Amino acid sequence: MLHVGLVGPGSIADRRLAPALAQVRGAVLWSVCSRDRERAQAFAGRHGARGPIFTDLADMLADPRLDAVVLATPDRLHAAQAIAAAAAGKHVFVEKPMATDVADAEAVVRACAAAGVRLAVGYHLRFHPGLRALRERIVAGELGRVLHMRATWTFIERDANNWRASPEVGRWWSLAAVGTHCLDLVRWYLRPGHGEIERAHALTASPVHHGPHDETAAVALRFAGGATADILTSVIFRAPRSIEVFGDAGSARGEEVLGPHGGGRIVVGDRELSYEPADPYLGELQDFVDAVAHGRAPEVDAVEGLANVRGLCEMTSA
Repeated sequence: MLHVGLVGPGSIADRRLAPALAQVRGAVLWSVCSRDRERAQAFAGRHGARGPIFTDLADMLADPRLDAVVLATPDRLHAAQAIAAAAAGKHVFVEKPMATDVADAEAVVRACAAAGVRLAVGYHLRFHPGLRALRERIVAGELGRVLHMRATWTFIERDANNWRASPEVGRWWSLAAVGTHCLDLVRWYLRPGHGEIERAHALTASPVHHGPHDETAAVALRFAGGATADILTSVIFRAPRSIEVFGDAGSARGEEVLGPHGGGRIVVGDRELSYEPADPYLGELQDFVDAVAHGRAPEVDAVEGLANVRGLCEMTSA
């Protein structure tokens, strides 16, 4: 039984990660770490943590009963925390993005390799059953040669109090909240036929809250094999959350499939794709625990996390 510690008991951990972890085979929530002890204790009580509470990560990592950590902390903290966990011999599941610059992401890859620990990155859309089924059809050639993909994921933040709007703990806002998921999904779908991204650019704007980070981002991508993609993200308006995939023999569309729920409607050509909705957070955590148990790489490992960080940094470097 893998003893898992959770660092950063915020909303995503409270609403998604901890409830999913409670259903994972072969793992238990062992300990919780937060700067606020009362918050950690309340979280541990709600989710049935079986071990101690910590206010210092080093103390948590020194626990010999701890096997792995889930890092659900602000983005700029991910790399240092993942490296510290690896050095302590703990396996790591880190929320996306894995880091906020390429050098830090590369350091995470080296640290995990040197320590022989597994690291998984929280791109839960890969475990959406409908999106997995659609990818299988695309890779099998049902749409012919895929030429373009589009993803739109937006939501509304009423003010700039979200930590992603702060340069101290975040680097991107809409791109870090949801754009990084879209980037991972586009790479996952298009790389089998077109290789890696060779050019990426994001046009960003902050017209409402006027902060330093992207409130809206319009991303253009080109892959080595010639396919293109566009991604639209925003925290200032609500648009239909959708993906579209266009090939020379057909197209597919997913409506309201981008989100935490594992549902939505997918149409391939003129026929609806039938699938059973399932919790994608449970899927990603089960994959992580199974990877540790069987000594294999997680489906979304540190190398995939690094590729995503490279894409985010390239598209916003200008």
